[in-house]
Amino acid sequence: MPAGPRTTVDTVTAPRYRCDGCGNLTRFDVTISQKTKAFHHYNVGGDLVIEDEQVLARSVDEVVCRWCGHGRSVVEITGEESEEPGEPSKVS
Repeated sequence: MPAGPRTTVDTVTAPRYRCDGCGNLTRFDVTISQKTKAFHHYNVGGDLVIEDEQVLARSVDEVVCRWCGHGRSVVEITGEESEEPGEPSKVS
């Protein structure tokens, strides 16, 4: 049984989000667009192995709260901010 495609991707640290509408800190639908560069290696049998994949550009298109169902009150939070549920976010 052949192994699945192998990739080597640089780790991209994801931001943390908070919904100021309901206090959600854990459940979000995040739509991301990214442009990558990769080495495609086909073996003699025609199986593809993707190696040395690099993220060249990355942007967050949309963040939607799973609890509220919209993204109007979703903000990105930093480690310096208070993350107590029910407390408004300090992100402007």
